[in-house]
Amino acid sequence: MNCNTPITELKGVGEKTGKLFEKIDIRTAGELLVHYPRDYESFQEPVPIAEAALGEICAVNVLVVGFPNQKKIRNLTILNVTVKDSSGAMQLTFFNMPFLKNVLKPGGCYIFRGLVQSRGAAKVMEQPQLYSKEDYRRQMGTLQPRYSLTKGLTNHAVQKAIKQTLTFYEFEAEYYPDEIVKRYQLVSPKEAICSIHFPNDGDTLTKARKRVVFDEFFSFLFLLRKNKEYSAKLANEYPMFETADTVRFLEQIPFSLTKAQKKVWQELREDMGSPNCMNRLIQGDVGSGKTIVAVLALLMCAANGYQGALMAPTEVLAVQHFENIQTYIQDYHLIFKPVLLVGSMTAKEKRAAYEKIASGEANLIIGTHALIQDKVEYHSLALVVTDEQHRFGVRQREHLAAKGKNPHVLVMSATPIPRTLAIILYGDLNISVIDELPADRLPIKNCVVNTSYRPKAYEFIAGEVAQGRQAYVICPQVCEGELEDVKNVVDYTVRLKAALPDHIQVSYLHGKMRPADKNRIMEEFAAHNIDVLVSTTVIEVGINVPNATVMMVENAERFGLATLHQLRGRVGRGAYQSYCIFVSANEKKETMERLEILNHSNDGFHIASEDLKLRGPGELFGVRQSGEFSFRNADIYADAGILKQADEAVECLLNRDESLEKPENVRLKQHILSVSGNSVDFRSI
Repeated sequence: MNCNTPITELKGVGEKTGKLFEKIDIRTAGELLVHYPRDYESFQEPVPIAEAALGEICAVNVLVVGFPNQKKIRNLTILNVTVKDSSGAMQLTFFNMPFLKNVLKPGGCYIFRGLVQSRGAAKVMEQPQLYSKEDYRRQMGTLQPRYSLTKGLTNHAVQKAIKQTLTFYEFEAEYYPDEIVKRYQLVSPKEAICSIHFPNDGDTLTKARKRVVFDEFFSFLFLLRKNKEYSAKLANEYPMFETADTVRFLEQIPFSLTKAQKKVWQELREDMGSPNCMNRLIQGDVGSGKTIVAVLALLMCAANGYQGALMAPTEVLAVQHFENIQTYIQDYHLIFKPVLLVGSMTAKEKRAAYEKIASGEANLIIGTHALIQDKVEYHSLALVVTDEQHRFGVRQREHLAAKGKNPHVLVMSATPIPRTLAIILYGDLNISVIDELPADRLPIKNCVVNTSYRPKAYEFIAGEVAQGRQAYVICPQVCEGELEDVKNVVDYTVRLKAALPDHIQVSYLHGKMRPADKNRIMEEFAAHNIDVLVSTTVIEVGINVPNATVMMVENAERFGLATLHQLRGRVGRGAYQSYCIFVSANEKKETMERLEILNHSNDGFHIASEDLKLRGPGELFGVRQSGEFSFRNADIYADAGILKQADEAVECLLNRDESLEKPENVRLKQHILSVSGNSVDFRSI
């Protein structure tokens, strides 16, 4: 059995189950083995109610007191039951589980396991898991993997399939030279995969995860080096010089650039007029004014007779950019002739756009990744402005080069990354920083609270909606079962609708929805047809709604501070005072102190530096926050130490064997070719 073996060849995985696996993008044995656990359950000895710590997942061995109390609020069934042991009492709450009314009999003894929270002076568990004593005892002392699932596919079925695959799989031999393996204490590829799925203990899991993370960072940084070498050789085929157009635009707009914006604008002008092709990153906090600087660069491009492209991560944001440019054209008589190109356009609309692009009639093309598809032929594309979600790498540049000459590339990033890490992660780009906010920005008001504050938060949201404003509520997961005792978007939306007045329009959004549905929901929210949007971090980029004034984040303790700061950046974009409510289900002192950093600072770079200090490799199971680099498992904050080791290993290896021709590096060369899709030209390194 190898990485390409169809999953349907596994015993017990027929056509029906195979289609369920397909829904989570698993079709082969190789894809199954890299479907790593989202979390692990650790079954500890049950504790007395009096010793069950707030904010922690505990098991309690208790007696049911009295009959369960059930009530219904619209589509939500709520069942409450009181349990006790010799040390005290606790209330359990279940949502949409009415059958438990006939299961939980007065005097019955059960083990319940869940997150311990407070409601006034009382301890409560919401939606705890129910076990018989025998079932619980069997799982005690083990680390049980929990996977991302889909409806109809159980955690047990995934575990069973993985165990079977591990038995027959032909693992890749070690590809790093012995020196790297020993220096960085890396376990073998086989041991890493086996142990990450079924670890014997926490130490085994940590070592397995280090290998997986090291691999991701090493491949990324190796390809980054390739990109850097490739970019350094590119001559400036499109020399540009400032014209009266950008000067007039700056004189007409109703605000002045900050000192930081002026400095970056000067760097862009120098780059685009220099002998070498520009490859630059603008790093700036949310609201620091990166976009207006990018518009100036695109205007200079158009004024020099060339085409520019602005690539956005979502269709909704692309349309918003297009509409903003149209407003600039109308108000300031700019020379832009823009065209929009997104996937949802009709074939007729796309053909019309292609014609304008190919003829040169359009000098500004705004869209999504549709901009670099095969059907698009450019007349004189000289500048591509993109964002971190679309890191413009070697393959995309080569793709465009085949259609013409190499364009200048400008990348925009709102991710606040400490400089020590930015130098590694952006090694192929020259970095510009906008480190101040415009003076007219209203600071966001923040608060960090526990779950008992939730009813007050709902009242506050209802009050803001009554004033014509909108709100976001963020949950860490899509649906029930992905992570233990963590709020999920689908169920939360049902509960929120029951808690808010009937006239408030509530909808949800998550990354597993079809692209057309995601766009529709974002468009509806932007048009104010939705008052409250419950979402995963998919809204971290890709939508701009100045009317949204409240950001409420559930399970805030599960996110890195930098991600929470970026989520906060979705509000405070208009003229109204905005607010951010961070709700933590974990009331440990260190957790609340960490979140308090957000309460006292709106400076993304300060927050990122604090995040780097506070998060360590022991924090394995938070919600990953470095998705902009497309890492599957690695987190640039929690894994900063491993990132530095991988960077050191790449540097050392290439200094000794630039083309990986030595016998001890042959396997590594083949591995890099396989993970990069054979796109690496070793002769150019």
